Amino acid sequence: MDSEFPNKALTTTRFSDLKPPLSDPVLQALTHSGFDFCTPVQAATIPLLCSFKDVAVDAATGSGKTLAFVIPLVEILRRNSSNPKPHQVLGIIISPTRELASQIYHVAQPFISSLTNVKSMLLVGGVEVKTDMKKIEEEGANVLIATPGRLHDIMNRMDVMDFKSFEILILDEADRLLDMGFQKQINAIITQLPKLRRTGLFSATQTQAVEELAKAGLRNPVRVEVRAETKRMNDSAASKQLESSNSKIPSGLHIEYMECEADNKPSQLVDFLVKNRSKKIIIYYMTCACVDYWGVVLPRLSVLKGFSLIPLHGKMKQTVREKALTSFTSLSNGILLCTDVAARGLDIPGVDCIVQYDPPQDPNVFVHRSGRTARLGKQGHAVVFLLPKEESYVEFLRIRGVPLQERLCSNNAPDVVPEIRSAATKDRDVMEKGVRAFVSYIRAYKEHHCSYIFRWKELEIGKLATGHGLLQLPLVPEVKRHSLSTEGFEPVKDINFEDIKFRDKSREKQRKKNLLVKKEAKEKEPKPKKLKKTPNVPPAMRKKTAKQRRAQQTVEDEEELTQEYRLLKKLKKGTIDESEYAKLTGTEDLL
Repeated sequence: MDSEFPNKALTTTRFSDLKPPLSDPVLQALTHSGFDFCTPVQAATIPLLCSFKDVAVDAATGSGKTLAFVIPLVEILRRNSSNPKPHQVLGIIISPTRELASQIYHVAQPFISSLTNVKSMLLVGGVEVKTDMKKIEEEGANVLIATPGRLHDIMNRMDVMDFKSFEILILDEADRLLDMGFQKQINAIITQLPKLRRTGLFSATQTQAVEELAKAGLRNPVRVEVRAETKRMNDSAASKQLESSNSKIPSGLHIEYMECEADNKPSQLVDFLVKNRSKKIIIYYMTCACVDYWGVVLPRLSVLKGFSLIPLHGKMKQTVREKALTSFTSLSNGILLCTDVAARGLDIPGVDCIVQYDPPQDPNVFVHRSGRTARLGKQGHAVVFLLPKEESYVEFLRIRGVPLQERLCSNNAPDVVPEIRSAATKDRDVMEKGVRAFVSYIRAYKEHHCSYIFRWKELEIGKLATGHGLLQLPLVPEVKRHSLSTEGFEPVKDINFEDIKFRDKSREKQRKKNLLVKKEAKEKEPKPKKLKKTPNVPPAMRKKTAKQRRAQQTVEDEEELTQEYRLLKKLKKGTIDESEYAKLTGTEDLL
């Protein structure tokens, strides 16, 4: 069974008009949060789940999927459970990332709190698993909102949790769950749950793996597909009319691409940020090392003084990640520099623009990144930076229903590369982070899913190194063993790299201490003994050892015996007489 709805900002359906009707506490919580009308995905999904049907939902990013499964979960628990025991698990919501799981938890709290004696708990990495286990043991938990790794770990370790009365399982961002390699954990979790349950599978992109998961985990699901109504330019230049098309992108989202060389990218980015000073912007990079580097470099550029720049990536400690996300959410204008850890499902209010400084390795993530703006019918703008040899990516996306319009490079963008290099000569931290970012980028580039577009062997690492503000090319295998173009890179001369200090005094003190330890260790190493040189004496004149003399004598004796044996055979045949034999063998004196 399939349902299809155009994704406009809101339908004319009120939450109070849904059938079966929602409970008064849920309606009050919706009104208090400012929600009166449903989005298409909510209008389609809530009645189905509340009618105890499994659903597989394919909806555009920013369409309101979170409430589409939180409200049915609360309604199902209200109708079927009264005063559950502390360790009776009634519902589970699984999300791919800590940030998204945390967001769902906070969205769900006003609704779950309307249930009597039902306690929810957030289970994500970043804290000791024993801490979560102790909390469940002491306080209990009826609704678990979790990342798959942490949930699977706790379910394996704890026997106290009771799933016999389990009601509903939600898998949010299912395609991302599978892309991140969680299929084994998800299958293990599902096998521990009762088969008679409600299951909702939510995703912005349907893949073969998602289809397989739907077959394994859902019982005769209703498929709900909510398409975005977007606009694109007609290919005919004469007719400049707009035509509608079904797409995965929100209707208010305008996406552009900017084609520029790698050594010009940082200057074009800075120019874009300066011209959009008053806006709230997210910049996506390909690796954590790139976020670390640009998070240090950009604030040091004179034209970006006073800008709020906040880095965020998956290798940060959980407390740091939460603080970064909270800080950016609270800003009216500012810049978040991040990896794809913030590409899926996160609802950050007021984001005006998305910049994809590096196109994602997985093309499916392109839409998810762009979808952090233009949410719930609002307007938004996104731009992706492409190298000249990557231009076929535009046509690739158009075929996938994601139309892009060209944005020309700015002719008056300030050249920031000299200032970046200058920062590297004054702070070892900048220099080292730049090298790590450069190396991580070219290694990640090799893993692009669209390798026929992003061809690693055609990467111009000279221009790329210049764009990273490097002082010299690092001697890594990717640079040494392949004939990648180093054209366009001028190493900084007349500089001793060992003399570049950390601006952080404590780090510089530690560096000097480490250098001293290495120097002392080297000095203490015993010097290798010099081998005595053998005088250049001809082999025949060198004195032989006893062993050599014995070996030589044995060879001579064997040769002599062989010669005597041959002469003896000649004597017997009559070829020689006895006098000749005695003469040849030296035994004539004995005759």
